[in-house]
Parts: sequence; C-alpha cells; structure tokens
Amino acid sequence: MQYLKNYIDGDYIDPIENDWLDNYNPSNGEVYSKIAKSKKADVENAYRAAAKAFPEWSNTTIDERSKILIRIADLIEQNLDTLAAAESKDNGKPLSLAKAVDIPRASSNFRFFGNAITQFASEAHESVGMNTMNYTLRQPIGVVGCISPWNLPLYLFTWKIAPAIAAGNCVVAKPSEVTPLTAFLLGEILTQAGLPKGVLNIVHGTGPETGQAIVEHPQIKAISFTGGTATGAHIARTAAPMFKKLSLELGGKNPNLIFADCDYDKMLSVTLKSSFANQGQICLCGSRIYIEASIFEKFKKDFVAKVSELKVGNPKDAKTNIGALVSKSHLEKVESYIKIAQEEGGVILFGGNRVEVKNLENGYYLQPTIIEIKDNNCRVNQEEIFGPVVTLMPFETEAEALAMANDVKYGLSATLWTNNLNRTMRLSKKLEAGIVWVNTWLNRDLRTPFGGVKESGVGREGGFEALKFFTEAKNVCITYEN
Repeated sequence: MQYLKNYIDGDYIDPIENDWLDNYNPSNGEVYSKIAKSKKADVENAYRAAAKAFPEWSNTTIDERSKILIRIADLIEQNLDTLAAAESKDNGKPLSLAKAVDIPRASSNFRFFGNAITQFASEAHESVGMNTMNYTLRQPIGVVGCISPWNLPLYLFTWKIAPAIAAGNCVVAKPSEVTPLTAFLLGEILTQAGLPKGVLNIVHGTGPETGQAIVEHPQIKAISFTGGTATGAHIARTAAPMFKKLSLELGGKNPNLIFADCDYDKMLSVTLKSSFANQGQICLCGSRIYIEASIFEKFKKDFVAKVSELKVGNPKDAKTNIGALVSKSHLEKVESYIKIAQEEGGVILFGGNRVEVKNLENGYYLQPTIIEIKDNNCRVNQEEIFGPVVTLMPFETEAEALAMANDVKYGLSATLWTNNLNRTMRLSKKLEAGIVWVNTWLNRDLRTPFGGVKESGVGREGGFEALKFFTEAKNVCITYEN
C-alpha cells in the first residue's frame, strides 16, 4: 500500500497524528493508496517552513527563479508517462487524455510563468513641471495558500503554484483529497529541480479540515481556490473579515449557442468534445446546448449518432473516449440529476445508464447522456451537474438565445457558433461570461485573463493577472530639486 505523505520543508513527512484517508481508483472502485489526513498542526508546520524560506526566496533574482521554474517544467515533461499514468489511475480519465492534455499543460504552466516573470515590469509616472516621479513596486505577498480541485489535478494545481512562486511568494498548497497522487509525485520533481526547501509545501487532507486550516490561518495572506461555488462562498465568509486577498474560480453552467449559419461539421465535432471531454468534468464544458430551430432536428439526430459512437471503457485502453467518473459519490450525484430531469419532463435522447466494463465491474462508469428539455428554468439547466450530461433546447431568435444563455446564476464561459460577424460582436459583448469562444472551444492562450462573473467567481487568473494577484502594489513618490 502506497502512503502519500505531506511534502514540507523539502521532505516527505507523515501527518503528525498519523491519520490516513483511503484513496480509490475510480476505474475499479478499489483502495490503492492512503493519503495523509492533515490537521491544523500539519498546516502550521507547512506555514513555518514557508515563512522561514520567504526572506531568501523573495530576494532571489528573477533570473534564478525563472531558471528553477523552467527546470521543473523540463522534469515534468521528462516524467510524462509516469505522471500521466498516475493521473489516469487517480482520476479515472483516459490515459490518452492525461498524456495529451493534463501533464503537458502542467509543464506549460511552469514554463509560461518562468518566462512571464522576466517580463513582469513595474510602472513609472513622471509629473512634468512638478519635479515628481512616481514608480510602482510589485512585491511578493508572503506566504499564500493554494487549493485546487480534482477534475484536472496537476494541470490546475500548477496553474496556481507556478505564478505564486514565480512572483517570490512561498506557498502552502492543498490538492484535492480525491486526486492527490500527481501533487505527491511533484514533490520529488521540486527537489530535483533545486527549488529551495520551504518555498512550496504540499499538505494533503480534507477541505473542511486541512483546507479550512489554510484559509483561516492568520499569517497566510492570500487564498487562490478553484472548486464549487458553495465552498467558495464559505471561504469568502472566512477570509474576507481577515482582509485576505481572494481569487475564487468557481462553478459553471456554460451555454453553447448554435446558429444555422455556422460551419456545421466543425461545430458538431467540437461540440462533442465540449460536452463530454474528461467525462464532462471540466468547469468549461458546454452543458446547455441551444440550437436555432431551423436546424434543431438535424442537430439532434446527428449529435445522438456521434455520441453513440463514443466508447466508455478502461482508461488505459487507447480506444476509450470516456473513462470513469472520479468517485462513487459523484457518480450517484450525476445519476440523481438524470432522474430529476425525467421528473421535470425531460426526454433522454441517449444514455443515462451505468456502464459495466469487463474486469472493472466496480468502476464508476456512466454513458454520455443527452436530454431534451422544454423549460430553461428546470433544475438540470440551472444547477451544475459536472458530469457527462448535456441538455438540448431550440430557439427562434438571437434575443431568445441570449436571454436563455444569461438566465443562470453562473457566468464562467460561453461558446458561440456563427459566421455572422455582426452577431459575433453583439453577443460577445452581451453574454454574461468571463470567457467567450467563437467557433472554437477550450482554445487557451496562457497570456489571457481567466475567470468568471456572477457566482462563477471573483478575480482573474492567467498571464500578468495572476502575477498581479500574487503581488502587492506599492507606489513610491519622490520629489527632487532642479
């Protein structure tokens, strides 16, 4: 049995109270490792290591910080096969997806911020005629907390910690207790790359216990969190009265607007991905599909045919398109929403049932599911399901499509399929979302801001936005004599 220990002050250590959590393999439902069940004292140890490392790290040259981050990126690339296998085993996603997306993106995160920090410039403002010069310092905050989710484990873990340490902070980080393996393996890579001890400390455990200890720690000055909206609201209630900086990337219920003038074949192919990639467990998946009435019946027929060809199966099988959902409890949650949809009058066009995979009969497999609905206010169109479930509704006019797209409490992303430039410009401005994709999906440039509006979050990640979050601006004003 493998034991996933905390990585504190450059070493792997057991939790102080020697408590452990079971870690399940979603593909077969079996416990295959134990996770450190860290308490407040473990978080305090991690904080002390970070605080001790901060003075030296914050004064390390930008060139040296950059070199270390790029070495980490290189080592992630060199360990692609090992890390991808670990991610697939821990999360249930197809191995091919982990190899093509998750691990390369984790490497890219370190490489990007390793380079970005060398271009992160301060500002200066000369007051002509007043003999005054103002310049702005961007200084690291100190010790910060980073808490990441289970759907894209190493991908989103590194998306937070890379800019934090690039900017000169030291970090206490908690990966999801559901998918801790690649964060655990990252510790060895950090050591090999020569990251000084204490700069990044990885503490495992549950959200209510370990995560809460990070959020409420009086000397941890900023929290970057990705996860559910309810948890984000709880973090805000805890951290806001303590005047901590907060970056919250929360839930999504993203609309996919399909107009008749789109490139139909391209739209159909990409919509298949935007609906069911990573078992639908991506906050950016387009789970509400609105189709112009003139092509609704054609789309419905063609989409069902395409989805029926997707293979649900063993994540290790190269032919598998959809692997296991992340946990038994999550599988049951998704199934409950399929039942709710039927109770609300929704018609299941495809899927909705568990799948039994040979030799993996206890795994958490579910068919991709398409539901036709009549009412945009039904629960399956208003609440985040976060699984391989999409709904279909027709619309008659652009105004109707826009109204339905915006009529939810979330506002993370939206996808628009049209070749009408005027419509593109109108709707891109009016869609209530932090990200709008036009004739594409999940096309990310790491320089651009990432985040949502409404209950999808607070703040922006990515590019210089992330480096600004992980620094404090200080203005220095100097007057001088002629």
